[in-house]
Amino acid sequence: MQSVETREGFLPFREYQTWYRITGTLESDRLPLVVAHGGPGCTHDYVDSFKGIAGLDGRAVIHYDQLGNGKSTHLPDKGPDFWTVSLFLEELDALLAHLGISDRYAFLGQSWGGMLGAEHAVRQPAGLKALVIANSPANMHTWVTEANRLRRDLPADVQATLLAHEEAGTLTHPDYIAASRVFYDRHVCRVTPWPEDVARTFAAMDEDNTVYRNMNGPTEFHVIGTMKDWTIEDRLHKIKAPTLLISGAHDEATPEVVRPYRERVPDIRWVLFEQSSHMPHVEEKELCLKTVSAFLREKD
Repeated sequence: MQSVETREGFLPFREYQTWYRITGTLESDRLPLVVAHGGPGCTHDYVDSFKGIAGLDGRAVIHYDQLGNGKSTHLPDKGPDFWTVSLFLEELDALLAHLGISDRYAFLGQSWGGMLGAEHAVRQPAGLKALVIANSPANMHTWVTEANRLRRDLPADVQATLLAHEEAGTLTHPDYIAASRVFYDRHVCRVTPWPEDVARTFAAMDEDNTVYRNMNGPTEFHVIGTMKDWTIEDRLHKIKAPTLLISGAHDEATPEVVRPYRERVPDIRWVLFEQSSHMPHVEEKELCLKTVSAFLREKD
């Protein structure tokens, strides 16, 4: 694996700042890869492992913390009208322009990041040469239906605890958090204890859940934020970029959740990671990074 340089910076975006980091060099002939984290409202930490692709094939890998999260400007007083898909599309365009890569790049989005990537791709930007959608829903109603189906397979006492606290409105109670963790350990990240980079993201969300609360809602089971009726199913045929879809066999993004991408994106392949849930890049890191790298090398 090659040694790689790293540099960090801040993108001036509106009157705010968006943090980014480049692993590798933008001088490389290979497509630079922009990695977008999920949530909405997570941080780059839990998808940090994708920087390893820079060492595998010599391309630049760009991580960034979306506005409101991580090392970027936090805006806890902003409400749902502010936190929109169009805001984050504008931020992505600004990042591409700031780095000078708008004419030639690849994009990988994990979970919400993949939803953002699909929204970006249906606009058919000329510079998008390859798209990776990782563990992402195409319709939030399907996502919630499947999350609740998986929840019904949890132990009866766990289900009872979840329901009791939801009815009481005590979603921050330690017992509710512990019961939710049973779901997360099955369908979000099956590596226990959670690796430090994953734990850092969840700790950051505990400190400031502004974006997640406004766009998603209180939990994975209760999507009542601005994304509750989001779907891109009827626009997926507009994606021109060659696309890699990845998900895990135990993923909360079940085969039914990702099915619209498989069926409606014209140039797409699907890789299912048998030992993973929602984070193959953590749960089967080596295989996942090699899979993404091989796909991107075809498009360089």
